[in-house]
Amino acid sequence: MPHHPWLQARFADIRPKAIAALARYFRDIDLAEESFSLACVKALDVWQKQGLPDDPFAWILTVGRNAGRDIIRKNNTRDNHKTLQAQESTNHDAFDDVPQENEFRDDVLRLLFICCHPKLSIQDQSALALKIVIGLSVEEIACAFLVKPKTMEQRITRAKKTIAKDNIPFQSPDLIERAERLKTVSLMLYLLFNEGWSASSGEVQIKVLLCEEAIYLTRLLLSLFPSQTETMGLLALMLFQHARYPARTDNDKLILLEHQNRKLWNQSMIAEAHVLLEKALRHGTPGSFQIQAAIAGVHSNAKAYGVTDWFEIERLYAVLYEFEPTPIVRLNHAVAIAKTKGVGIALAILDDLGEELQNYRWFHSTRAAFLFESGQKERAKTAYQTALTLTPTEPEQAILREKILECEK
Repeated sequence: MPHHPWLQARFADIRPKAIAALARYFRDIDLAEESFSLACVKALDVWQKQGLPDDPFAWILTVGRNAGRDIIRKNNTRDNHKTLQAQESTNHDAFDDVPQENEFRDDVLRLLFICCHPKLSIQDQSALALKIVIGLSVEEIACAFLVKPKTMEQRITRAKKTIAKDNIPFQSPDLIERAERLKTVSLMLYLLFNEGWSASSGEVQIKVLLCEEAIYLTRLLLSLFPSQTETMGLLALMLFQHARYPARTDNDKLILLEHQNRKLWNQSMIAEAHVLLEKALRHGTPGSFQIQAAIAGVHSNAKAYGVTDWFEIERLYAVLYEFEPTPIVRLNHAVAIAKTKGVGIALAILDDLGEELQNYRWFHSTRAAFLFESGQKERAKTAYQTALTLTPTEPEQAILREKILECEK
């Protein structure tokens, strides 16, 4: 990936749809990835000299498709069946604007359903989607799942081999298959939004178009499954979060929640999220996404950070932990507990999470904040420095350095 921020952001925005379209075109995930990479390499040279084309997405698709055809022609080891498929694909425009199917039209959503095929384990499904659709590195995915990079690389390789070996079809599954994979696809969309909302690493903190893409795909998913309360909750959660985007940065500087100008929050988006959440909760089938949306809703209701209902947030995190007893949920629960019961109790909770979250940078920055609040500035400084070593984004690095300077005063 290039070192030019504007190109990084552009490639990240284009990637999901481009990879999905190329995978449908070639019926080969590895070839789609390789073709996209070659197109990006060419774009590095051409776009920097000539500027962005009128339609960067169409440019990448055309160049990627041609690159993939060249690979097929040169690669004598590729079997005749795949070669024939690619040759047949040249007889029509696989990237036109006319939907191939009436009810299941989006390539990215189709690719997510492929990644979430039941022949793959849930871990392999998640890893494959993050690598193929979102474009995270093996190291970034390993960090997110709290495993070693080698273990994650094996999962991704195994998943790709399963898809190739079992000839999993590159087409939309039928209604029953879609319903069976719905939960996993929802999780993938959640991860897609999270990568847009708070990037794993790099120079850009928020990938706005990636957030908007996740919201669009979740709307499409809800249109396919209009009675699914967890899909309603997922969309509500995304809207609550994305509504804060206008206040979250200032001249590329990250603005933490407590310092945001809440008048800039998108109230129409917040209102839509509340309607979706209330509709979901009326069904009486609570789930993880609905609870997370409820937590975000409490934040959206507070006119100022100082009047946030932390007791309600603490209660909701306790409920969420029953659904998802993970160390990260427990970490977030500890933040609420620090507000309601004090940082001493919260620090004790974090002490129990240290081993599991040792490579999770937000654990160390949260712990540092608690230590600083309790007057332990030297220990807080060490924790902030540890967070700084765990590949934070550049806007996060700036905040961490400011916190370290505060510890030194």
